Amino acid sequence: MEGVGWFAAIIIGGIAGWLAEKFMNSDMGIIMNIVLGILGALILNAILMAIVGGTLGGWIGQLVVGFIGACLLIWIVRMVRGRS
Repeated sequence: MEGVGWFAAIIIGGIAGWLAEKFMNSDMGIIMNIVLGILGALILNAILMAIVGGTLGGWIGQLVVGFIGACLLIWIVRMVRGRS
């Protein structure tokens, strides 16, 4: 997560994962919310760096990127598992 420290990344990841959980009507715990938020932000940041050459910085930017990335991860898991 660009522009934020590890502690901030955990907080932002937890919030982004929780928002994605609510948006996607998923049922996960706080640990999985944090993991999905951080992984989602890392994956989407890598994709944005490859395509655009930059990413969103700061708390708000990383929250948006983490939320979108976590939603994508939930969607991918549902596609693999065959759940709707």
